[in-house]
Amino acid sequence: MNDLKTPPSNVEAERAVLGTILLDTASRNGDRVMDTCLSSGLTEESFFDPRNRTIYATMLTMNRQSKPLDILTLTEELNVTAKMEAIGGIGYLQGVIDQVPTAAHAEHYISIVKAKQLRRTLIERSTKVIEKCYDEEKNPDPGALLGEAEKSFLEIGGQDNKTMSWSAAVEDSLRRLDKMFESGGKKMEGLSTGLRHLDEKLQGLKPAEMIVIAARPSVGKTSLAMNIAESAALGQMLTLKNGMYPPVESDGGKMHPVGIFSLEMPVEALTKRMVSGRAHVNMWRVARNLVPKSEKEMLTQNIFHAADELRRAPIFVDDTAGLDVMDLRARARRMHKQHKIELIVIDYLQLCTCREAARMGSRQIEVSMISQQIKAMAKELKIPVIVLSQLSRANEQRGDKEEKPKLSDLRDSGAIEQDADVVFLLRRPSRTATSKDSGDEALAIIDVAKNRNGEIGEVKTNFIREYTRFEDRPLEATEPGENFQSSEPEPPPQQFVQDVFS
Repeated sequence: MNDLKTPPSNVEAERAVLGTILLDTASRNGDRVMDTCLSSGLTEESFFDPRNRTIYATMLTMNRQSKPLDILTLTEELNVTAKMEAIGGIGYLQGVIDQVPTAAHAEHYISIVKAKQLRRTLIERSTKVIEKCYDEEKNPDPGALLGEAEKSFLEIGGQDNKTMSWSAAVEDSLRRLDKMFESGGKKMEGLSTGLRHLDEKLQGLKPAEMIVIAARPSVGKTSLAMNIAESAALGQMLTLKNGMYPPVESDGGKMHPVGIFSLEMPVEALTKRMVSGRAHVNMWRVARNLVPKSEKEMLTQNIFHAADELRRAPIFVDDTAGLDVMDLRARARRMHKQHKIELIVIDYLQLCTCREAARMGSRQIEVSMISQQIKAMAKELKIPVIVLSQLSRANEQRGDKEEKPKLSDLRDSGAIEQDADVVFLLRRPSRTATSKDSGDEALAIIDVAKNRNGEIGEVKTNFIREYTRFEDRPLEATEPGENFQSSEPEPPPQQFVQDVFS
């Protein structure tokens, strides 16, 4: 039976890795083995034996400084840094080379060292979790412990090789720019929002970005977010043409898995809204039996067709209420690993909690930490994260006839404005009696108030209230005779209950 108190290790394999590096650098291959070590994420902590750890750390330093690496230069470096005695002298170093006859099996030795390190990491993190479980005084909340444990273990697989060299980053950017030139500006950098004019301004929702959709209650934040999620998941946009809504492909029709954290609405209400919106069916009229018999058959067909399309959409919903932000991050990691999620939607930020900050008694600090964690999640998973947020009443109290919201109106914390890469300030002029566009029931304005990597400015869209649906709006001609080709919007209903689904 193995002694569980002895951490897993293979000192011979560690020596073999060091030996193959020295053999390889002395041959025509140059730095092949060292490059393999670096690409595999092998660090000095990967070595259990302190002597091997010291030697590998010295090799890494010499490699970063572009110094030639062989037995003589390594010996000199260890002597200069006064580490030769710590490794056991020149005899130990010579034994490292003598142990390995060839560098051909370097990958196998590296895999052994990595496997042992993984076991030690698992043991170390498990031990910390166990210790916290026993200390109930310092860790009274078992739910928080579960979230920390889950985060700790899910992080292990994503720790390696996070650093990219500057030259590699430049090459990657060059390839992206080259593709943009080849596509003639037709291919976006990120995921489509389903709204052409918004895509033109943003160039899509880019990886690692935190996108905030902010508005006052009942303006349509959730509707806009769900429209974007649907478009990304199905790889389609819906346009209105001659009274019909033919599917138009976006991103070549590619489906992108979407994760939704619905802290406000249950999944049943969410799916009902999405089906009715895609089918263009007024569920309020259906629920009250106000649909004429002549229309029922067609509407039923539309509903079944929309449900069939959405059934195959790669959308994954977690409707747990009052999630702690650390629990949310852990669930997002798991969702990302299981389903290869490419976009996350959080509805909405102010309904998240943060146990750690809540103890301080400051809502501003709590919201600030929630915002920071969501931004960190976007960077960690390298996918766009859309988060909905409430606006304060400040825009209604400034005396502005249009009541245009500002970035400073983001509720509870200025950290949201700071952390976000993109901020949409959504408003509907028809809700403001003093607005010059108050008579346009369909008009919804998405003000891109912040865009870290692109344009800012307003994008006009149509919001069809009875379908809770955002759609492209024809661009207004700026010069006489200028003609913009765009789909024709459906006229808004004459009478409709105020914001039933907003």
